[in-house]
Amino acid sequence: MDAKPRLLDQVRDRIRVLHYSYRTEQQYSAWIRRFILFHGKRHPQSMGAAEVEAFLTHLARDRNVAAATQSQALAAILFLYKQVLNVDLPWLENVTRATRPRRLPVVLTPEEVRAVIAHLSGHHWLIASLLYGSGLRLMEALRLRVKDLDFDYRQLVVRDGKGGKDRVSMMPESVIAPLRQHLQGVQTQHRCAIELGYGGVELPHALARKYPAAHLEWSWQYVFPAPRPSRDPRSGALRRHHILEDNVQRAVRSAVRAAGILKPASPHTFRHSFATHLLEQGYDIRTVQELLGHKDVATTQIYTHVMHKGARAVRSPLDAYAARMPPAAALTAPGQAPAPNRRQ
Repeated sequence: MDAKPRLLDQVRDRIRVLHYSYRTEQQYSAWIRRFILFHGKRHPQSMGAAEVEAFLTHLARDRNVAAATQSQALAAILFLYKQVLNVDLPWLENVTRATRPRRLPVVLTPEEVRAVIAHLSGHHWLIASLLYGSGLRLMEALRLRVKDLDFDYRQLVVRDGKGGKDRVSMMPESVIAPLRQHLQGVQTQHRCAIELGYGGVELPHALARKYPAAHLEWSWQYVFPAPRPSRDPRSGALRRHHILEDNVQRAVRSAVRAAGILKPASPHTFRHSFATHLLEQGYDIRTVQELLGHKDVATTQIYTHVMHKGARAVRSPLDAYAARMPPAAALTAPGQAPAPNRRQ
């Protein structure tokens, strides 16, 4: 008689049945492991709401984690109980919730965007141009496949974005020629990879079983493939994955420093800048919401707080006061006493 799979193996199997991403599989497994270790390796079947509340409270009070981190831990534990153990936990009322401060997004000016992109090259330049020109998240850009690009209609399709939704965004006119040239090089690499036996890519859901040869088709290849093949962590097959997000993040950080920009900008800052600049140009907020893929327009409205029409539309009272004053004398250097006022 076969032994029952280990708990974490059951978790991974259930995640794959529900077609969750490999990243979600890693994160959920890690949080469930931490939950079990926190309670002295007790089996979750013998624990309940009180133990879940204690763990989540520990994260917020003792570990001082962010609200999003605590929410991720809760999602992982609820998945364990509901999807694997078939146990419905009562509402968790006694959990100390990590506070979620309302932060304004970091936004670059158009000049700063151009300065950062000018310090990038190759596929990093192309990716940054799509992040800013199409409003993509970093992983949405890296997961683009050749079939998702529509050069005739000047648009691209984001598949399985945040919340499992597809959406359409514009393709910037200025990247069309460089993108076509980039794809020619990628296609040459793809042909060489097929000859060497690792030309396939991972296919979503059950397409690999339905169309066994589809993983070799050009249309399914990633637009930004990794330079070297890697083992698929689930199937063990040698595949051409997309480039790692860490590579793009490092390149953007270096470009920000080279441009002399002091703002804490990252690849996601291009998406914030995309939304803010469209609103500044007068585009309807509903249109921007659709391009970004936001579920609620309230999420898009946060960009109205960082537009130039916001704080800069109001004149400071100091400026109004200074306009009626005579020209100010030169500022005194630090540590230097002001010159005495001598009467004539």
